[in-house]
Amino acid sequence: MPSMVVIPTTAVPDHLRGALSRWTSEVVPGIFVGSLSARVRDELWHAVTEIVGNGAAVLVHPAATEQGYTIRTAGTRRRIPADFDGLTLIRMTAAPKVKKMQTPS
Repeated sequence: MPSMVVIPTTAVPDHLRGALSRWTSEVVPGIFVGSLSARVRDELWHAVTEIVGNGAAVLVHPAATEQGYTIRTAGTRRRIPADFDGLTLIRMTAAPKVKKMQTPS
């Protein structure tokens, strides 16, 4: 039975956006929503993880959890899902440090 999925993306290749739009609707730039079977969802997510490159993607779909959904991520993100006693919480990682320009003496 199909269930709703949401796939937000950031800085992914155009051909990945095209692949996602075959199965889902891009409701706003970079956010894809659709109703997929578990098999199609898993195959599509496998393709996303292979193609994401330097970008990032998140998959949110229904699951038999206390919250009623699960989160999967691909690519580099500052927000990382973490299990805390059966609940998925979001952990923030530190922002990358920016090197300061040295001025000549």
